[in-house]
Amino acid sequence: MKEGRKIIHIDMDAFYASVEQRDHPELRGKPIAVGGSGMRGVVASASYEARKYGVRSAMPSVTARRLCPQLVFVRSRFDVYRDVSLQIRDIFYEYTDLVEPLSLDEAYLDVTYPRRGPQSATLVAEEIRRRIREETGLTASAGVSFNKFLAKVASDVNKPDGIKVITPEEALPFLEELPIEAFHGIGKVTAEKMHRMGIFKGADLRPYSEVELARRFGKVGRHYYRIVRAEDEREVNPNRIRKSIGAERTYKEDLTDIREMKEKLSYLAEVVYKYMVKADNYGRTVTLKAKMPDFKAITRSRTFSTEIRSLEGLEAIAHELLEENKEDIGSVRLLGISVSNLSKEQAADGIQLEFDFENQNEEEE
Repeated sequence: MKEGRKIIHIDMDAFYASVEQRDHPELRGKPIAVGGSGMRGVVASASYEARKYGVRSAMPSVTARRLCPQLVFVRSRFDVYRDVSLQIRDIFYEYTDLVEPLSLDEAYLDVTYPRRGPQSATLVAEEIRRRIREETGLTASAGVSFNKFLAKVASDVNKPDGIKVITPEEALPFLEELPIEAFHGIGKVTAEKMHRMGIFKGADLRPYSEVELARRFGKVGRHYYRIVRAEDEREVNPNRIRKSIGAERTYKEDLTDIREMKEKLSYLAEVVYKYMVKADNYGRTVTLKAKMPDFKAITRSRTFSTEIRSLEGLEAIAHELLEENKEDIGSVRLLGISVSNLSKEQAADGIQLEFDFENQNEEEE
């Protein structure tokens, strides 16, 4: 293991909701949800006040309101979130060129050789958190360790507005006591399978051989063997390629009615969701793709703070993206949905699945 490396994972706290509370003082201290409030709305981000009631990102808005009747819904302003994200990213680049953004609200930084500030990664992380607070009015949590996996796990430990450092000496004892659900890249289905095997924390996983884990879990089982031993050689990649699970379809006749488009998107959402379930690999970013009769294509994305884990949620997000951009889309000859920022994307080599469901008589020119 490369114990000499210094990796920071920065994760903004309830990013979209926090921006809204910052910009609208009357919302501070209240349970708020960013997203649509209608029957087909979806929560993009929930404040910590709302999370106390069980409200979570990617949850249908009707469910969120049932859990928290006093919930305040706020329309999303993704142009603002994007600008704030770029402002935060500029801070990162003052300390290192090795910045790997994962989404608008989180990134890995390799500060083994920082461009400025202290040589200690912990002090760099604290300085970055301080500057984010002073320059944006927002809080961030940080994980610091000698590899990406540990840094990612560590950033969740003391949320919100906290920091966790895992040194090489602390890594194995920390992982032994870590609940298996908290291992980044182990989803709900895999965790349930491990529970049936008697694996509830790292100490239960470690006795299994690499061959046995590969036999039970496939290729990613080899990854589980390594991470429970604090082994992760992945570099912080500034030119990271986003992997996704997606489906698209080209239609023989152009679609002009938005209700018909929604029906097609519902089918594509079901296809994508089935593959996510099969792979036990869920994502946080949903992208809608539309191609017009003149072959001009547009994509529109939305990123959530947690993975989309329900078909209902995925379908609602796709419909919402379509509704918000129907004036730009008009009639279409192709529709597609993809989900990226996958939970296993960083866990192993990720998964890249794209499916084109064209009938034989519906060929794309």
